[in-house]
Amino acid sequence: MITSLQNQRIKDVVKLGNARERRKQDLFVIEGVRELTLAVAGGYGIRSLFVCDGLLSVDGSILLKKWGIPVEKVSVEVFKKIAYRDASDGIIALSGPKRLSPDAIRLSAHPFVIVLEAVEKPGNLGAILRTADAARVDAVIVCDPKTDIYNPNTIRSSIGCVFTQQIAACTSEEALQWLKQSGIRIHAAELTASECYCETDFTRPSAIVMGAEADGLTDFWLRNADRRIRIPMRGSIDSLNVSVSTAVLTFEAMRQRKNRLPLS
Repeated sequence: MITSLQNQRIKDVVKLGNARERRKQDLFVIEGVRELTLAVAGGYGIRSLFVCDGLLSVDGSILLKKWGIPVEKVSVEVFKKIAYRDASDGIIALSGPKRLSPDAIRLSAHPFVIVLEAVEKPGNLGAILRTADAARVDAVIVCDPKTDIYNPNTIRSSIGCVFTQQIAACTSEEALQWLKQSGIRIHAAELTASECYCETDFTRPSAIVMGAEADGLTDFWLRNADRRIRIPMRGSIDSLNVSVSTAVLTFEAMRQRKNRLPLS
């Protein structure tokens, strides 16, 4: 059992809170039974597993036997040092990231894709991944990312949906080229667009492109979009949080598809 906070392995885990260190070690942290279950089901290779018996849930004990992953026992003090949140079920794992390019995305017969340009806040990215999972979208493409997909706050706010989605990271130019080659119609969300989202046909192969929290989409996407669409605002503010806007547009698309497309 590891009981020392000065243990080098423990120090290395603590460093993984930094994006540069995650890239250097080629590792990220997974906390909790639900998140780890989704990661294993999603094909993520678990390289290390730290368990605190004093905090381990009963369900966690069952899963540890099921997974057959070698376990490193740690003290409560050490576990609290490496945990990023309070409710971690006594389980913390280290895994290598997946790096997916748009060309590797597997599309359905009637694809729907969420494209994010330069989203900065890990909490927003995580919330969007929850929406993507709930709606069963084909993929999420993160263009010119300003936050790490495997940031602990992204994983936490996604409640593990980072492991259930096809997530590609690339430049906006690469994403645009792939969308056009794939025959996917591009809908850019813009505050001043003339077309209301509820008047837009999402039953064709479609992508919605969402911009950064502060500045919205750049001219690159506005110029190259097939449609510019907006969510009408009736109150005093002029916009919604990007994760909320993404959910509104995504579930409008799902509503249309349920009524006009065969269920998959």
